Formats: sequence, C-alpha cells, structure tokens
Amino acid sequence: MTYQIPRGTADLLPEQSPAWQSLEQHLKDFCYLYDFREIRTPIFEHTNVFKRENDSSDMVNKEMYTFTLPGSKTSLTIRPEGTAGVVRSFVENKLYADPDLPMKLYYLGPMARHERPQKGRLRIFNQFGVESLGVKSPYADAEVMVLAYSILKSLGLSDIRILLNTLGDDESRAAYRAALKDYFAPYVGELCADCKRRYEQNPLRILDCKVDHDKECMQQAPRMSDYLNDESREYFRTVCEILDRLEIPYQVEDDLVRGLDYYTHTVFEIVSENREMGAQSTVLAGGRYDNLIPYFGGPEGMSGIGWALGLERLLIALQAEGITLEDAAGVDCYVMVLDEKARMYAFELLTQLRAAGYQSEMDFQGRGFKGQFKAADRAHAKHVLIIGGREFEEGVVTVKTTETRTQETVAAADLVAYLDGLDADGDDHHHHDHEEGCQCEACRGEH
Repeated sequence: MTYQIPRGTADLLPEQSPAWQSLEQHLKDFCYLYDFREIRTPIFEHTNVFKRENDSSDMVNKEMYTFTLPGSKTSLTIRPEGTAGVVRSFVENKLYADPDLPMKLYYLGPMARHERPQKGRLRIFNQFGVESLGVKSPYADAEVMVLAYSILKSLGLSDIRILLNTLGDDESRAAYRAALKDYFAPYVGELCADCKRRYEQNPLRILDCKVDHDKECMQQAPRMSDYLNDESREYFRTVCEILDRLEIPYQVEDDLVRGLDYYTHTVFEIVSENREMGAQSTVLAGGRYDNLIPYFGGPEGMSGIGWALGLERLLIALQAEGITLEDAAGVDCYVMVLDEKARMYAFELLTQLRAAGYQSEMDFQGRGFKGQFKAADRAHAKHVLIIGGREFEEGVVTVKTTETRTQETVAAADLVAYLDGLDADGDDHHHHDHEEGCQCEACRGEH
C-alpha cells in the first residue's frame, strides 16, 4: 500500500521553508510597525461560529469541514476563515473593555475549505490576516488598506491594484436587497441553482456568481451606489478621500460584494493583473463588519474591519513577477570531526556555538574528511571548524573561513570571541548579539 497526501493539500518541504519564513517575518514586521499584535485561536470552533443564521455564502453552504465526535451531538467545524474565530475570542475574553480601542490583531495559520482544487486554491491553505476591532472610523478602514498595500508593494509586486466598494449600512443594504429582488424576479428561472437559493437568502450574492456572471441580466442589475443613504455615502467618500490624500491607487467596482455575508460598508480586494495568475487573481481581500461583534454577544454598535491573504497565492503572485524571497543564508559553522575520540569534545563545542547564537552543524554519520567537507560546502558554511586528535588533546580548534580562505588555530575557550571578532570586522554571517534596544523579533520578546 502506498500512502499519498490528500487531494487539495500540499507538503511544505525544507527547501521551500526559507521563502515561507522570510514572507511570514516580513508580514509580522509590518504589523509591528502598525502596532498589530498576534492572536492564535483554535483550528476548529463550534459550527455556529461560522454558520450564522441565514448565511448564503458558498463557504458556509458548500465548503466547510464539519464533524461531530463519536457519542456527541456537538457540531464542530475546521476553520474556513480567520475573522469569525478572532471576533469570537475578542468577545469571549472581553477584549472590547480595553480603554484604547481599536484592538489591532493579526493571525497566521491553516484554514480548510472543501472546494475544487486548482492553481492557487487548496483545500488546506495558510492565511495571514489582520483585524481592527472596536472602532468604526474611515481612518481605521484606510489604515488596514494602507497596511495591506504597503506590504505587497514592499515585496516588489507592481502588477496589483485595489478594487474598492461600499455595501453601506443595514438600512442601505435592505433597500438594495429589495431592489435586487424586484429586478431579478423575472430572471430567476434563468439563473443557476445556487443563484436561485441566493435570491431567497441574500440577492447580493447573485452579483458574485461565476456561472451567471456574463448574462445580460447581470450587466443591467441595479447598483449599490444608487441605494446608499447619506450617512453611508459620506462614510465611503471619506475613505476614498483619505486614500487619495495618501496617493494609494484604487478603482471603485460597483459589483464587488465579497464572498462572506457579514460585510458592511467598505469592502476591498487587491488583485494581481499578471497573466500568470490565471483565474485566481485575488491576492488579498477584506472589509468592514458592523454586526459580527454584537452577534457573538459583544456591545451593540461595535464594529470591526480586517483583511486576509493566502500565503500560497501570494507566493504565486511573487513568482509570476519573477520575485524570489531570500534563500537560506547557509550555516555559520560546520564542525568536522577527524578523530572519533574527539567527537564528544566537538559536540560540546557545537552546543556552545549554538548557545552563543551561531547556526552550527556537524556530521553524525561518521563520514571521512572528504564527505564532511562536501557536506560543509552544501550547507554553505561560512566557517569550517576542524577537530582532530591534535585539536582534542590541546583544547584548540582549527577555523577555516570560507570567504577569505584563511585558517587559524584558536583555543576552544576563545572560539566564540574569535568568531565575534570576525563578525565585527565585517564578516557576513547572520549571528548578532541581541543588544538592548534591538528591534528584531527575538529581542522584542526578550526585553
């Protein structure tokens, strides 16, 4: 019997992980600048966290992985998106009581949707998202969009644009829904089975249909902008004005409704216009939600806004534009053991190097000099530390620096200081001393 990965899933292999780690760190660094903090929620929730009332979205109706445990009636669902779980946690943990709202959060992790796998669309995929919770302000809307746009531009993406629309408040949307029901009434028989359901549940979803998209009746449908009340129109005008002032390019798309039912007011997508992306051109998407926090039992009138991007799809967009994220830099030190008696001594030095912040490796296979040297070369080692019988007996290490091709014998007790000295002289390895005030992620956690 052969064992294979399930359809619509993918392994992340070691040679791919440096690009992922580089991308994830880039996203986290931007969130640090904007004062968004990490939240981690369970990968499954009670089903009613996602399946809310009369939800018409395809995600809820067709794509969720839902299960009950043996002997239990409790229905659980593997998370298909991040926002609902974050908002549930925000309410359950009473984070809305923080005096300095909005509560600005980011998350990173796997999501699961049962849909037809294709390029850029997996059944288990990794999503990075942000949520700004507790304050309804056009400036909060602009902040998350500027963050999103800045991240993508800083990665080097140029074939991107923001698509922007408003769904208005509850009053505006109710008027628009009524207009759509009246308009589509004569055409219901022509629509696909999903759109027949959407007509009853939420006719806005019809505008998002991929099957009926090109039908003439879709082209002539009423526009949301004609049904906005004054408050909704002014809110959207302010969002656009802020983006204009910041010279963030966008395009208003009247038929942009997004794939989830909880959105209100501002909705947006950032799409790639690169032909390599094919049908899955949306890189990042999000919007405001006025009713989700009260739904979970939070304060009435408390709103939020957020966005999410699929890491797999973002990597495809980068690849389409010929952008490669940095590869693994290579290890700082490779410890070569030339005498079996010295192996314990070598392993002790290896551990000391790692404790001092040097990424280090050694051979555990008992290979000879030639085999170990090839391994050090494949690891792109900056320093090769040679330890034989003489080094063991005298308590020294022979250090060969790859770039300069210099070789020196150093007392084991002085090894770290010697390597630090090379570092200070400009040697290009990635060890550093984590000084007070350093803003790297590790130091921010320490200090």
